[in-house]
Amino acid sequence: MEERSGRTVNRTFLYSISEADHGLRIEQFLRRRGYSRQNLTELKKMPDSIQVNGLNCILKKTLSTGDELAVRIRETDSSEKIPAVNIPFRIIYEDEDILVVDKPAGLPMHPSMKNYHYSLANGLVWYYQQQKEAFIFRCANRLDRDTSGLTVVAKHMLSANILSGMGYRHEIEREYLAIVRGNVFPPSGTIDAPLSRMEGSIIERKVDFEHGERALTHYRVVEEKNGHSLVSLRLETGRTHQIRIHLKYLGFPLVGDYLYNPDMEYISRQALHSCRLRFVHPITKERMEFRAPLPEDMQIPFQWDYGYEI
Repeated sequence: MEERSGRTVNRTFLYSISEADHGLRIEQFLRRRGYSRQNLTELKKMPDSIQVNGLNCILKKTLSTGDELAVRIRETDSSEKIPAVNIPFRIIYEDEDILVVDKPAGLPMHPSMKNYHYSLANGLVWYYQQQKEAFIFRCANRLDRDTSGLTVVAKHMLSANILSGMGYRHEIEREYLAIVRGNVFPPSGTIDAPLSRMEGSIIERKVDFEHGERALTHYRVVEEKNGHSLVSLRLETGRTHQIRIHLKYLGFPLVGDYLYNPDMEYISRQALHSCRLRFVHPITKERMEFRAPLPEDMQIPFQWDYGYEI
């Protein structure tokens, strides 16, 4: 249930207390349903946020079988430090809890010191400002600036916390398409190579078996054409630049990657696209799957024959 008033979006969740939950305090019950300690702290500050059988309650109240618990999330603030800018992007899916965006290449996720007005966050703040809704940018799977494709964004604090936990537990399945020069061999496999930061750089990463964090990437060749390979990759971990470094480690770096392989003959950015997301909806628990076709700059120069079933 959603109510809107001015720039405020209210999201109310109703819970029927079963015998299994009898005797739990409200805070215990909510923690078991994905609310973080920070969520509970914020709920304490919101007026009329917790009600049992229609009466306002504190989080320490004990629940009984048959009680009706209502939790009202009322967020009135938007991301104040992110200016609203009309930036084009494609929304694949939206409901009251999440939205899925097909991010174009060249668009950063967040503003930065040298780029304060051009990012996906700027565009989403503008999008919700036009609807007179409060919006705080909370992205569950971040993409590099020059990586295109699907990313999921939470619309309130509860969906954000649950999605964050899902990401930490690797429960958001991510599949990418990449283009490399040459015929990849072996044509499928798993790259298990830990990654760490490159000495003297705050951006670059490297394979580091002594000090790196474990990184796991499954790959398979989808198509070979005109001296290039279209490769499907599935991540089990989400390290910075993981695909870019792992493909280089395999001996087939991404074409167009200015950091690790500036092969710009056919494309002027790293040829990497987030083509598929699978996850359980953080609130409804429905299985969700989203796909995004290759953008033109990864399709037209190579003329791949593959379909959407990859």
